[in-house]
Amino acid sequence: MNPLCKPVEHINRRAFLKGTLATAAGGAFLNFGSLFNSDSIAAEAKKLGKKCILLWMNGGASQIDTFDMKPGTDNAGPFRPINTKVSGMPVCEYLPKVAQHADKLAVIRSMKTSEPDHPGGIMSMHTGYRPAVNVPYPEIGAMVAKFNGPADSDLPSCVHLGGAGYGGGGGAGFLGPKFQPFSVGRDGRLPSFTTPYLKADSEQRRNDLLRFMEQDAAKESSAEPFEAHRLAKEKAWRLLQAKGVFDASQEWPKYRDLYGDTEFGRGCMMARRLIEAGVAFVEVGQENYDSHADNFTVHKATLSVLDPGWSGLMTDLKDRGLLDDTLIIWMGEVGRTPQINNRVGRDHYINGWTVVLAGGGTKGGMVYGATNANGVGVKDDPVSEGDLFATIFTALGINPRAKHYVGPRPITAAPEKSKVVKEVLA
Repeated sequence: MNPLCKPVEHINRRAFLKGTLATAAGGAFLNFGSLFNSDSIAAEAKKLGKKCILLWMNGGASQIDTFDMKPGTDNAGPFRPINTKVSGMPVCEYLPKVAQHADKLAVIRSMKTSEPDHPGGIMSMHTGYRPAVNVPYPEIGAMVAKFNGPADSDLPSCVHLGGAGYGGGGGAGFLGPKFQPFSVGRDGRLPSFTTPYLKADSEQRRNDLLRFMEQDAAKESSAEPFEAHRLAKEKAWRLLQAKGVFDASQEWPKYRDLYGDTEFGRGCMMARRLIEAGVAFVEVGQENYDSHADNFTVHKATLSVLDPGWSGLMTDLKDRGLLDDTLIIWMGEVGRTPQINNRVGRDHYINGWTVVLAGGGTKGGMVYGATNANGVGVKDDPVSEGDLFATIFTALGINPRAKHYVGPRPITAAPEKSKVVKEVLA
């Protein structure tokens, strides 16, 4: 693609489909929802490679109070397990809607990871690698954008709706600025400054002038920061041509009850919209799981928000024919201790906790691995963060052994000694 061509020249089948849905000024087409319900749009999305939605539980949710409950033990707490449509897969009573989707879930109960605190845990659970001073590992969204993102899309291939806190998940790392995540608020709204204040022809002349100057400057210097700046500007200009995708004001009232009338619920619906529009990876963050005190009050509140948001997302993707090609990951940076502390809280725990996968190449209605009877430690089939990422990449059609070179050093997509958990793959 010629970087100097005008946005109006970026016409191809995908751009045409998007163009029918959003105007250059950002207004959503009135029939947005019904168009995206069509089989042709679902088929188009499938041709672009598998997509991924990460539901990030910032702070680390308690496995014992969600998907690995231990009723009748000293560590159980007050929450009761409820049955699901899958035998042997009870879940917390505050996840009744998610329970109805148990046949879509692959629950990994035997995570055994390396980083017990937030910054390191967030980094390792976004990259599959332990943090390293001399290697800027790319996070999962950047990797999915590189391998599965459409090269000619006006939209970013990796979008964060809130997402990881405590310092972030790593960004594009050594993959470079082309795959840097695009971050907006948890509700998916673009900031007010994205509304142009010039007339379209004036804006175009200004942009063309800047392109000309940067092209001329590149003849004198091809330094990486200059190229990164040019790419960022081009991406921003192109994003403005498709910004209507981020305007959910007309669609939200119709889906508010399905997803729950919360910021997280709206973020989940926005994730579906973005996946449908061709974005390869979306991360939706939910806060307040770091429950060192009042764990059960905290989790009752957060799970009540999570339940309709997550279940609504699975329902909506399934109804639109997109779930089989969209992997949903539910996880945070750590689990929480089986033991309840003296503040009625649970602290950080990495020796036996839970991650859940759904859709996108995984086998639903199953549990992999197990912790001991009281939840302390892994009993069967431990899974490291590297193993998890090798499995996720495989489900998405990405070779976990694909190599990138940082200087002379080859680095694989997932750590070299990691294994693929084939049992959870369809």
